[in-house]
Amino acid sequence: MLHILYIIAITVEAMTAAISAGRREMDWVGVCIIAWVTALGGGTIRNIILGHYPMSWVEHPEYLYITAGGAIFAGIIAGYMKKLRFIFLLLDAIGLVVFTIIGCRLAQEMQLPVTIVLLSGMITGCAGGVLRDVLCNDIPLLFRKELYASASILTGAVYLLLEHVEVSSHVATITACLAGLALRLLAIRYEWQMPRFVYHEEWE
Repeated sequence: MLHILYIIAITVEAMTAAISAGRREMDWVGVCIIAWVTALGGGTIRNIILGHYPMSWVEHPEYLYITAGGAIFAGIIAGYMKKLRFIFLLLDAIGLVVFTIIGCRLAQEMQLPVTIVLLSGMITGCAGGVLRDVLCNDIPLLFRKELYASASILTGAVYLLLEHVEVSSHVATITACLAGLALRLLAIRYEWQMPRFVYHEEWE
């Protein structure tokens, strides 16, 4: 089940990335690169930091074709994307929690400390979007007021807590995903925001 959700997640991330690239009037090579970076970048950064090889897209090159196909398809239906906004927000939230669980599991398999497991999940869930925004010259969503990283951390924390009390891995995964998904969707619906640091005075 998690693998199927992963395929859906990388496809959706690639499609949303294509729209960001389109707003910057990139050519199709640029669109595909932004799609790859967004969909697969989080796992790549995680693997580099943790020294885990090979990369998922090296071991499974078909992921490159899937994400490129999703990006091209998004370009074709770009005119209808606004009408499908909620669906994409929902699928993007699902992608966030699925990536987070995958990142946590990989760090667990490497027998790393709990803090690193949580960070591994958050990096997997959020880093691809940061790379996308940086390459598209936007302030990364992770650094803005939206509850994005918070939903990832909650997902990882619930998953680890349930694993600690010896709940089955299947139940822990589903429960953690639902918790993170609920927070992300509620934050979108009610515009929940993190406190912001605002500083305008000039230093003398």
